[in-house]
Amino acid sequence: MLECRDLSVFYGPHLALAGVSINIKRGEIVTILGANGAGKSTLLKTISGLVDHEDESEIFIDGRSISDWDPHQIVEAGLSMVPEGRDLFGELTVLENLMLGAYPRRARGEETTNLDHVMTLFPKLAERRKQMARTMSGGEQQMVAVGRAMMSAPSILMLDEPSLGLSPLLCSELFKALAKIRKSGVGILLVEQNVKQSLAISDRGYLLETGRITGEESAEVLANDQAVLRAYLGGITRLESRWSERLSTREILKSNIHDLIKHAEQRQSDHITTMRLRSGDAQDQQRR
Repeated sequence: MLECRDLSVFYGPHLALAGVSINIKRGEIVTILGANGAGKSTLLKTISGLVDHEDESEIFIDGRSISDWDPHQIVEAGLSMVPEGRDLFGELTVLENLMLGAYPRRARGEETTNLDHVMTLFPKLAERRKQMARTMSGGEQQMVAVGRAMMSAPSILMLDEPSLGLSPLLCSELFKALAKIRKSGVGILLVEQNVKQSLAISDRGYLLETGRITGEESAEVLANDQAVLRAYLGGITRLESRWSERLSTREILKSNIHDLIKHAEQRQSDHITTMRLRSGDAQDQQRR
């Protein structure tokens, strides 16, 4: 089982996670729901040892504290993550990418068994094992990324936005594979923008808002909560439901306008920086 207690993270002076406590048992899928910027990716990276947390925060796998462990030690303990963006080696074949996931000691000697399991989950990979990863579609690359993570024989699998950019058909295939992985006894922590499909295969869900857990319920209850669906399917940046304080239409509009202003200011700043760089390059060419 994966358990996080009072997980807090700062980026400089900014609080990214505030006392987050969650748990994931083997053989269940747990989804983290939250708007962009809520801290979902930070949560996964912190659990993986890629982001430092506060001293009082604790992370356990099967009762063992991994709070101060390095990322490679955490993988050896049985936790594997599929990052957003896949991070494949494009010049390597499908098989070579998969075998890179088999480096932990816990997986050595079981490479053939684990590879057969991956090929059963994703039959297309068996057909294309010699194909360069960069020549595959986004959905096929995501299959490779999940397969690579499974090659380490994890007890807990974490995925960050696995369906991002996938066609509906490939998205459906991916979620079916995750359901099969769950049946094999692996616990899955899922961060996913496809709310309906992720809750359809999940056992439980947590609501994460501005770095704080504001609710926990069964996936069935969350999937039938209209406020949850409006918030995470309608793009509202703060949840209007019994899980959190109720927002008026004026407050929601004000919040969205604030986000738009910040976005516009950033775009303007980027444009000014680009123009200055171009101007400097032009002046350098004239001097030459």
